Amino acid sequence: MSNMHIEECVRASLESYLRDLGGTEPDGMYTMLVNVVEKPLLEVVMHHADHNQSKAAQWLGLNRNTLRKKLLEHKLIR
Repeated sequence: MSNMHIEECVRASLESYLRDLGGTEPDGMYTMLVNVVEKPLLEVVMHHADHNQSKAAQWLGLNRNTLRKKLLEHKLIR
């Protein structure tokens, strides 16, 4: 799967979301999208990194403390 495929999936989902609103103006789309993409991204990367936060942070290009904060925000760790 290429980055373009992911981009196309996101674009199609956003078009469908806006169509489903039926003319109602959306609110807070940026935060909504970041949250719905970020959680599964963190889940998949943590799984493939065997829950090693240092390795996952490196793969994601994040500081380990930033990763930990995001994992806590999404209730993926305690």
